Amino acid sequence: AESGVCIAQSLKIPREPRPGEFDKIIRRLLETSNARAIIMFANEDDIRRVLDAAKRNNQTGHFLWVGSDSWGSKISPVIGQERVAEGAITILPKRASVDAFDRYFRSRSLSNNRRNVWFAEFWEENFNCKLGMHGKRPGSLKKCTGLEKVGRDSSYEQEGKVQFVMDAVYAMAHALHRMHRELCFGYPGLCPRMASNIDGKELLSHIRAVSFNGSAGTPVVFNENGDAPGRYDIFQYQITNRSTAEYRVIGSWTNKLHLKAMRWRTGDPSLPASVCSIPCRAGERKKVVKGVPCCWHCERCEGYHYQASEFTCELCPYEMRPDSNRTGCVPIPIIKLEWHSPWAIFPVFISMLGIIATSFVIVTFVRYNDTPIVRASGREMSYVLLTGIFLCYAITFLMIATPDVGVCSFRRIFLGLGMCFSYAALLTKTNRIHRIFEQGKKSVTAPRFISPASQLVITFSLISVQLLGVFVWFAVDPPHTVVDYGEQRTQDPMSARGVLKCDISDLSLICSLGYSILLMVTCTVYAIKTRGVPETFNEAKPIGFTMYTTCIIWLAFIPIFFGTSQSAERMYIQTTTLTISLSLSASVSLGMLYMPKVYIILFHPEQNVPKRKRSFKAIVTAATMSGKLTQKGGDRPNGEVKTELCERSSLFIYEMVQLLHHLFKCFSLQKLIISMCSQV
Repeated sequence: AESGVCIAQSLKIPREPRPGEFDKIIRRLLETSNARAIIMFANEDDIRRVLDAAKRNNQTGHFLWVGSDSWGSKISPVIGQERVAEGAITILPKRASVDAFDRYFRSRSLSNNRRNVWFAEFWEENFNCKLGMHGKRPGSLKKCTGLEKVGRDSSYEQEGKVQFVMDAVYAMAHALHRMHRELCFGYPGLCPRMASNIDGKELLSHIRAVSFNGSAGTPVVFNENGDAPGRYDIFQYQITNRSTAEYRVIGSWTNKLHLKAMRWRTGDPSLPASVCSIPCRAGERKKVVKGVPCCWHCERCEGYHYQASEFTCELCPYEMRPDSNRTGCVPIPIIKLEWHSPWAIFPVFISMLGIIATSFVIVTFVRYNDTPIVRASGREMSYVLLTGIFLCYAITFLMIATPDVGVCSFRRIFLGLGMCFSYAALLTKTNRIHRIFEQGKKSVTAPRFISPASQLVITFSLISVQLLGVFVWFAVDPPHTVVDYGEQRTQDPMSARGVLKCDISDLSLICSLGYSILLMVTCTVYAIKTRGVPETFNEAKPIGFTMYTTCIIWLAFIPIFFGTSQSAERMYIQTTTLTISLSLSASVSLGMLYMPKVYIILFHPEQNVPKRKRSFKAIVTAATMSGKLTQKGGDRPNGEVKTELCERSSLFIYEMVQLLHHLFKCFSLQKLIISMCSQV
């Protein structure tokens, strides 16, 4: 690894390989298919079998072979599989021919080389003859004459390792000479210290210390590890354009590498790549294979993780997400409900229509302030109720506006205030009607606090409770904006968004609207109690119908609002649902209580005349009649009472249907719209 070389796999060739063993080796090498350079330390037979297995497995040209000096420039490993071995790099120790050895060896004959017991066998093999009856070579060969000459009657080439054998012998001789000079200085022959026992370690130290010029004129020395300096010729097995294969010298090593141009299978002089694992792409970390630092698997940083280093992925901060190539983190985009969004356009359209209609009603009432129909409806309470309706429409614009401290403050104040104005006024009205009829059942004395001034005081007392709660909320938790990164934190970081919103939780929202809803429910209870009053008495039935409808609207609002709390579109759905519910509530009140009056004022002024005043005595009579009907049912037997209850329930439903029929018959919505357009 320090030299920039890493071993992806290390495989052993068995001493006695079984069938299929070399195919198994090739398959193992292909497990790291990007590591193509194969360095082989094997004998020439095993080299040949490895090349043959690569050929059988259709891997010709895949591997880049690097052979040791046991391969060198030998022909036997590559015969018949030149294409598989093409491009192989091999080495041989740099060698030189020793002329003195050639002169000596060529002068050897049977007569002057009797000390070599194998020389006779060499003689027969070299000259392809037989020495007498006792020759080693069988068969009917010609008889050796003994006059044959090496290099003249046979081919001769000096063995490449002769130089190294001679240098080794001389190295031993130099070491023994140094040792004798040290231990037996001035003593001829072996002194007792060398004759009795030679210490091998001491002799080795003398061998490592030798330094002389070898047989080829190159210096013979050893380093601290006992190795001689490396001097190699580098060969490459190349196939030329004429389809002839040969080993060519492409470089050398003598303390330094010298290389010429190499030729690969494709003819490209550039060095083919051989790595265990290719570099990971941006946003991927390396998962290193245990024990092999140059082999790894690339794992992509998933989710909100980014590539912190070559080997690790880390999680981005909560308000950030990985960039496109996952090498760092970038801020998550911040969004809000935009005016041009479909979620905002529809509520704003309804609110604008409502504000125009409410303003039209207020202007009409102000202009005809002293007419009987306006006076009869209770002018003071009507203006309070119209103010609440106007605020219910106007809150839509605050809910869609870009959140800041000012907008958040106004949201807290006006979110429940419009409903509070409306239902405080309606509650005061229905409570007044209920108290009048309850008092009428007991005596002819009018109940207390039924004057317009008293009604205003009661209404604003109820409203003040809402304002007091809002001011306490301001003191405990001052309004501010937050960016909610959890609401739209999707699995895909590219889709994640931070939502800019006011710091109003669902609980705070319910608390803000809760008081108004309480007023609405109480008003509905009183509307049910006063449903039996005379039809024309003080708007009792229109108020009741208004409250029933409003309760249905808010019962639908609650599951929609809280059922979408886990949705990615939560901000849009909840804001739209809340604003539309407020607008619908206001529209019901405006349509049921005021549009019929405006229609009469503008289009049927002949009906806008004073009606006969009812005395409290008449009210008492009506209440007494209602009470007798109730008592009458109580005096009947059990079964008759149940029948009466059923009849009264049916009567109530019938009255509701009649009311709807009456409203649509007398105050046709189509006529109203056409008339309003003509007035404008």
